[in-house]
Amino acid sequence: MNVAVIEAYSGLARRVLAGPARLGRTRLVAVDGPSGAGKSRFATRLADAVAELAGGARPPLVHTDDLLDGWDDQLTFWTRLDEQVLGPLRAGRAGGYRRYSWVRRRFLDRVVPVPAGPMLIVEGVSAARAAVRPEVTLSVLVTAPAELRLRRALARDGEQILPELRRWHAGERAHFAADGTAAAVDLVVDGAPDLPHDGDRYYVRVGRRSGSGGVAG
Repeated sequence: MNVAVIEAYSGLARRVLAGPARLGRTRLVAVDGPSGAGKSRFATRLADAVAELAGGARPPLVHTDDLLDGWDDQLTFWTRLDEQVLGPLRAGRAGGYRRYSWVRRRFLDRVVPVPAGPMLIVEGVSAARAAVRPEVTLSVLVTAPAELRLRRALARDGEQILPELRRWHAGERAHFAADGTAAAVDLVVDGAPDLPHDGDRYYVRVGRRSGSGGVAG
């Protein structure tokens, strides 16, 4: 049985910044988990905590949803992420990507720059996949009950996405089972905790592993 523990984002930020850089000179944080679990919130709060420690210098945060070429690109987007963002940072150079518009159904022209700084946060389904684990300083899996995640997604994007969403959820389940994500990440976070806490400053940990050799111990 997992024991829930309340931990501060500021403490986690310190541990990441003190950890080893494995993607060139950059500390890569991968925030993974199924749709609607609370990945974006966790990643944003961690970025805010890093900015406080660094005097306002906020690390870049890449949402993998911005790199998907529509619904059918759920897991196959990775080459795009590696070529445009991870690869350049691996070589010590700045990266950049074009954001996909789910309204226009195409990639926009403007390039979003990703500087080769001390830290990068990548958030999205499969962000902590096995292919990137050797280069990750911290890997996180955010979880929440399936029915709650479904309600969150429909409230955010509308009932019209339900058929695609059900197919997406099936793809997630298959990926996480094949990838062994839950057993490999450094930190498992409850994205729908019952424990009372200040969600802007603290998160609830429900499990943590050292499979990728990251900073969470």
